[in-house]
Amino acid sequence: MAEKPASVDDYLAGLPEPGRAVVQQIRETIRRAVPGSGEKISYAIPAATLDGRTFVSFAGWKDHVSLYPIPEGDEELERAVDPYRSGRGTVKFSLGEPIPYELIARIAVRLAEGVRRS
Repeated sequence: MAEKPASVDDYLAGLPEPGRAVVQQIRETIRRAVPGSGEKISYAIPAATLDGRTFVSFAGWKDHVSLYPIPEGDEELERAVDPYRSGRGTVKFSLGEPIPYELIARIAVRLAEGVRRS
């Protein structure tokens, strides 16, 4: 992607398949998991928002998709995330493997709860 997209739709339009379809499904998963959430482009990637505040960002790459950040404070969720952890604040899902959309929904809900409490 050469220039910063103006919208999430623009971002998706610039992604090649199969990443585009997966990122679109992540977008829809977050929308269903966190009703009333919005979206914007932040740091040139899609971000889900509540009351204008970003709670999770997601991006498509050549061989994987990523979510940022990783929620803390829920040991069961942290164990579920561990196989996908890529660095301190990133989960990475290979495009060659099944994408755990249910886990993505759990991550989004947990992060949204943090925004709602603050």
